Amino acid sequence: MLDVEAIHTYYGDSHVLHGVSLRVAPGEAVALLGRNGAGKTTTIRSIVGFTPPREGRVVFEGQAIERWPSYRIARRGLALVPQGRRIFAPLSVRENLLLGARAQGMTLERVFALFPRLRERESQSGGTLSGGEQQMLAIGRALLTNGRLLLLDEPSEGLSPLIVREIGRILLALKAERLSLLLVEQNYHLALRVADRVYVMNKGQIVYEGTPAGLEANEEIKRRYLGVA
Repeated sequence: MLDVEAIHTYYGDSHVLHGVSLRVAPGEAVALLGRNGAGKTTTIRSIVGFTPPREGRVVFEGQAIERWPSYRIARRGLALVPQGRRIFAPLSVRENLLLGARAQGMTLERVFALFPRLRERESQSGGTLSGGEQQMLAIGRALLTNGRLLLLDEPSEGLSPLIVREIGRILLALKAERLSLLLVEQNYHLALRVADRVYVMNKGQIVYEGTPAGLEANEEIKRRYLGVA
């Protein structure tokens, strides 16, 4: 479904990504792990067109998209849940959800079934929601664009353990429906709970690719690049 092929991305003269390659198969959940500053968010920004790579290719369902504007990439079927949620605080929950909704596919009722709290707060402004509720809103909004690949940038950031478990439950439910997922995370346990395959980044490069079980068994990678004992 997605092939990122040896991309090099810069911020001005600063060379941030150094030949990053990864792939996501149809119906697969892939996690991209690494410490702060490893290049995870820049990888997402490169895929969705916010910071296009200067070298390399981003291929989605057989189509090279690395030179496309971000709105066209979204229309093509990539849905983004951005870091920091980026909801529209003055708008109601319902208005936030319907902003990017498409005519067919995922429905508002289906989103409310996944996130009952959003139904309860349908008329509230987004800015009055808790952090966990705002994250649910950001995921629901992305789902309503009917993307075939959902990219989530640090969805557990700043959330309580209880809400993190709820987010994990939702991601597993979406995975069971064969929605493809690319999950950027620092929460090691959430990522391994959801993912079929795992990549680890360090200093703008992929330093590990394998299964969650393989990463669990690799003490050196966990200690050196993730700080997990």
